[in-house]
Amino acid sequence: WDNWAVTEVSTYEHWWAKQVDNKTRNMVRKAEKKGVVVRELPFDDLLIEKIWAVYNECPVRQGKRNRHYGLDQSTVRKLEATFFNNSVFLGAFLEDKMIGFAKLVVDGNRKQAKIMNIIAMVRYREQAPMNALVAEAVRVCADRGIPYCVYGSYTYGKKQNDSLTSFKANNGFRPVLLPRYYVPLNAIGSLALRLGLQHRLRDRLPESIASKVRSLRSKWYTMALRSF
Repeated sequence: WDNWAVTEVSTYEHWWAKQVDNKTRNMVRKAEKKGVVVRELPFDDLLIEKIWAVYNECPVRQGKRNRHYGLDQSTVRKLEATFFNNSVFLGAFLEDKMIGFAKLVVDGNRKQAKIMNIIAMVRYREQAPMNALVAEAVRVCADRGIPYCVYGSYTYGKKQNDSLTSFKANNGFRPVLLPRYYVPLNAIGSLALRLGLQHRLRDRLPESIASKVRSLRSKWYTMALRSF
């Protein structure tokens, strides 16, 4: 089974009053009081420059290497140009500085919008830009009549209770299970299925061991990149 983090969208007001908790409402209000403003942006060179600055703020995120750190603006443009015609870009601004952004991709039937990218600068965490971005993503769906907003997987592998899952839950996202099928096309495919190679190695590890590995990885990156 695959699991997706999904929130059903009717109106923004319903999401605000019925689907999120008091903590989330307080965080969105906090962002507003701190001066964070989220607005929709055109895809142009100025946006790419601002996204590049967000990506290159910190080499480590959530205890692992930030794979976007150090990329040049040309590479960032290629990454963000995917599904360009169906994308909505949101920027979180503090005065004139973009401190975070989100990219939503709407499917061809306009039934769902998936949050492909959402990231904010670590140094502005206290301004709650991530909460402001999610709230605006829901507003975009409501204004466009898109009934579902998808925020990646609800859980990853055997991790069940981490900060990202809690963030999704607090913002009104719930797990939706969908089946993923693997069909062997030849003898090699049949062998691969029998050996269980369709499953990632990290998903095979017991969570007790995987959590220790993640902790060691986080400490390693912290030590190796502390000069940044």
